[in-house]
Amino acid sequence: MSERFGVTTLLKVESINPIRSFKGRGADYLMHTLGDDPSAIVCASAGNFGQGMAYACRKRRRPLTVFAARTANPLKIDRMRALGAHVELTGDDFDQAKDAAKRHAESKGDLYIEDGQSAAIAEGAGAIAVELTESSRPLDAIFVPLGNGALVNGVGTWIKNHSPQTRVIAVCARTAPAMALSFQAHAPITAPSATIADGIAVRVPVTEAVDAMASTVDEVMLVTDDEMVQAMRHLLSDAGLIVEPAGAAGVAGIEQRSQQLAGSRVAAILTGGNLTEEQIADWLGGKPTRVRGRRGSRARPAVPAG
Repeated sequence: MSERFGVTTLLKVESINPIRSFKGRGADYLMHTLGDDPSAIVCASAGNFGQGMAYACRKRRRPLTVFAARTANPLKIDRMRALGAHVELTGDDFDQAKDAAKRHAESKGDLYIEDGQSAAIAEGAGAIAVELTESSRPLDAIFVPLGNGALVNGVGTWIKNHSPQTRVIAVCARTAPAMALSFQAHAPITAPSATIADGIAVRVPVTEAVDAMASTVDEVMLVTDDEMVQAMRHLLSDAGLIVEPAGAAGVAGIEQRSQQLAGSRVAAILTGGNLTEEQIADWLGGKPTRVRGRRGSRARPAVPAG
């Protein structure tokens, strides 16, 4: 991949673990900080955070209810249930499911956990940056998929204190630009979300995450669904990795900026690899397809991956 882009590219693989996502880091650390609190827990998830919470709650025998949109990835729904979570499907997107989760927690007196709002979740995810800076050679930039902001804020906090010369570049989907717009405006801005990358399909930003990004992030860039699918194909052909669209957003960002980055040493965090069999066939099978809805999402790469 470094040869393909003309950029020394490190891949921080977070998709080869029991939940195939980085989300377990923050979820487990959060649960550790809660100690022996017996409260039932409620959260909302597009799928990966819910798996992380389910894994962490199962380990501690804590009841968990996860609210997800009716359009959520069925593989992720099945995995959350297999890990012991009770899953409620409601709403047409993640943010509608989140609203339902808040109402449910309030009515039941349960503890509501919001990914992107909790400092402990960001701190747990930030351990990725600790590992990336263990090398004696500094990085020029780290490309981080940007969803609700927990990951980039955790990573950015560590980087700004321990490798300040390294730029932290967050990557959003072009058709889900709410976090990019919010970063530019220094305030939460709601925007439409219509991307195949469900892990970064934010419509309503978390205020606390947007506020924190002012001191943790250098830049937010946008990539298309086609660019993410192409990055997924590069990751399969060059590294033998199956990565979901949101997980490949950082690699898509590096490819988009490859001429500007020539000669640099950069890293991309591969945040997840939860794909259905249909998605694997459509996106990684090599056949050109067209974009359609997120549940059975399809996309056509702008340039065939070599």
